[in-house]
Amino acid sequence: MATVNEILQDEHIAHAVSLEKYKLGVVRRIIAQLNRSDASLSAALTEALERMPAESFTVDRLELLLDEVRAVNAQAYDQVFAALEADLQELAGYEANWQQTLFQQALPEPVLVRFPLVSISSEQAYAAAMSRPFQGRLLRDWGKQVGAERMVKVRNAIRSGYLEGRTTDQIIRSIRGTRAAGYADGFLERPRKDLAAVVQTAVSHTAATAREQYNVANSEILKAEDWLSTLDTKTSTDCIIRDKLSYEVGTHKPIGHKVPWLQGPGRIHFCCRSTSTPRTKSWRELGIPIDEMTPGQRASMDGQVPGDTNFSTWLSRQSDARKSQVLGPVRYQLYKDGKSLEDFYSPTGEWLTLEQIKQQDSQAFAKMAA
Repeated sequence: MATVNEILQDEHIAHAVSLEKYKLGVVRRIIAQLNRSDASLSAALTEALERMPAESFTVDRLELLLDEVRAVNAQAYDQVFAALEADLQELAGYEANWQQTLFQQALPEPVLVRFPLVSISSEQAYAAAMSRPFQGRLLRDWGKQVGAERMVKVRNAIRSGYLEGRTTDQIIRSIRGTRAAGYADGFLERPRKDLAAVVQTAVSHTAATAREQYNVANSEILKAEDWLSTLDTKTSTDCIIRDKLSYEVGTHKPIGHKVPWLQGPGRIHFCCRSTSTPRTKSWRELGIPIDEMTPGQRASMDGQVPGDTNFSTWLSRQSDARKSQVLGPVRYQLYKDGKSLEDFYSPTGEWLTLEQIKQQDSQAFAKMAA
């Protein structure tokens, strides 16, 4: 029989895998929305450049003519980040509820009776995420930053184009890219990647904040928060060294080591895939009398650190249904046929909506309750 801490670890790993797929979906939608504004940006650029022949080019005049382009660019990023904030607000609420449901399913009844779980609201989780910076900035400031950086790239491309004697059409193509290359060969491709990194990290940051808020609210039953890194060829050195290390709940002071928490899993660097799992105290540490728990319940609340787990060993313990969810049907069949997980690296190229994550989690909770 799995202990409570083993259940918490397994379910947090499964949930982290689902969140990685969810991130892909959010990024695709946000980038698609930004791309739809490129036509307006190109039109504003064309109009501005046609009013400035090469022989009349000056930096001051260029700055003046780009006012309309800046307005179009700023509006595009305002809309993009408004859509992202709506996604994050929904995610924050779901993450808070998921933590509550997981603990309700995992903890023995005597623990729940003596230590009623404290829930956190969607508003609490979202407000906390929005009030805390990740990678040095609040989300609203990241919206301004990436938008401003895109305008710098546009302005520099125009200046280079004039200095190199390019036509207006050539300058516009160098900025937006060509249809033949899917517009991936223009100066605007780098800002797309920058935005994608911010979006992925914002999702991780929101989920991590909701998780930490819940842990603090229920710190009376928790001994530690353990760092879990996704270990593969893409894992950063920051995450490799912190894998399986324990930290105090709330303060995140190191336990038994000196490696600092820094910004924490999911946001220690851009696009971080690490997560954390709470570890409960033992029934003795909670002060529950021996006669209030069955032998099985006492064994499940041993307070011990779950055994070493990486993605491969975790996956091997899961049901066929969950393996198929994680890998996707094609990769799952290859896995059954003996294909190594080293060939997969990221769990799947598929993406999930929040509704699909809810359905998967509901199935997992139903299985735990059975």
